Amino acid sequence: MFAPRDPDEYLLDTERRVIRVRRHWACLIWDTFEAVALLAICVMISYILPPAMWVLQNVLWYAALIVVLRFAYQVIEWWVERLVVTDKRFIMTTGVWTTKVLMMPITKVTDLTYERTFWGRIFGYGTMVVESAGQIQALNRIGYLPRPEEFYDTISDLVFGDKQKQAERFSMIKAQRAARGKRMVG
Repeated sequence: MFAPRDPDEYLLDTERRVIRVRRHWACLIWDTFEAVALLAICVMISYILPPAMWVLQNVLWYAALIVVLRFAYQVIEWWVERLVVTDKRFIMTTGVWTTKVLMMPITKVTDLTYERTFWGRIFGYGTMVVESAGQIQALNRIGYLPRPEEFYDTISDLVFGDKQKQAERFSMIKAQRAARGKRMVG
């Protein structure tokens, strides 16, 4: 009830999922550093304060608790955010309390670029820039994508590849799933 819906629940029966990915954990590095630094500051100030200033020490510990809760929320937010690419569209679901579903049809993609910084090469993430026909879409810049080369190759194949071969492969996968479903029932 309180958990966000699985992104696969938004897929149509005629779609096949090609990619399902969560942003790379490296997007949490700055938030982790910030939380650790703020906690260290709270502990140091609390240690320096004399015992007579117990009210201020309590305020510092409540501030530290808020820092921990904020960081936990950021981790949960990262965990529930998913990007799903089907043979027809991009779908991104975000949000812990309020679910937000971003969608862009694959047919609107006119240009695809990926960028990798020095740190992205070290940790294994990149940024995908998806351009569409004269519009800025909700999913035009997707940062912290794990394995961006594979993502780029797969999307390029979907957008610019041979549509007939894709349709044949999709019908073969669909037939295999149906056969597996019949075996499970019988």
